[in-house]
Order: sequence, then C-alpha cells, then structure tokens
Amino acid sequence: MEHVRLAVELDIPSDVRYIEDIVAMVTRQCAQLSYAPRQLALNVPVALTEALSNAILYGNRERPDRHVHVRAEVDRERLVVEVSDEGTGFDLETSEIDPTSPENLLREDGRGLFLMRRLMDSVERFDDRGNVIRMTLRRS
Repeated sequence: MEHVRLAVELDIPSDVRYIEDIVAMVTRQCAQLSYAPRQLALNVPVALTEALSNAILYGNRERPDRHVHVRAEVDRERLVVEVSDEGTGFDLETSEIDPTSPENLLREDGRGLFLMRRLMDSVERFDDRGNVIRMTLRRS
C-alpha cells in the first residue's frame, strides 16, 4: 500500500473567526484517510479548536499585529498538528487545571489543556522556535 501523507501549513491572523475553517480543513484531511468517526467528530475538532483559541486569546492576546502558525501532517497512522503563537509562552505542566475538581467547577477558564490532553495521544510544548504546541493523535 502506498504511503499517503497530507499536509497543510499556514499563518492566520489572531482572530477567532478563522478557527472554524482551519478545524474543518484538518478534519477533512483526516476523513480522507478514514480516521474513526469519533476522532472526526470529537478528538480532532475539539482539541484543535482549543489549541487555536489558546494561541489567539492567551498567546497573542488577540493583537491584530500578531499571527498564529498552523502546521498539520496526517497519514494513515497519525495526525500531528503544531500551533504556534507570538506570545511569551507558558509552563504546560502548571497551566493545566482539573475542571472536575470541586474548586474549579464554576471556573470558565482552564479547560483547554485538560481537553487537549484527554482527546489527543500526546500534547507537547516547545519554545525553540516560538511558543509551539504539538498534538499527536494515532488513527484508531
């Protein structure tokens, strides 16, 4: 069987109106390679929406002069998505809160990393070339 790899790489302005189109584009690529319905309906769109939202709202503070860089590669084995912003960065380990704990139930923030980590197989952060989140999902 031939190896098929689909890729997208682009920069978007720090504007949440772009999120839906990016999520649809990446989800479509996964669908072309027959990813599971649950991954197409839940894992990919929710995790990617959270990563893009965090980059725009928290990383770039919605500043119109800043951009978010998105790079996605998908093949028959896995999806790897990198989202980078122009913010100062954050500590991946100390930034995640457990929204299911009683003291956090009413908070409106802090769910993004929690969801990304539960919906993707791995979530990593790099700062060697900006503030980068890399999420990997193995095809089921």
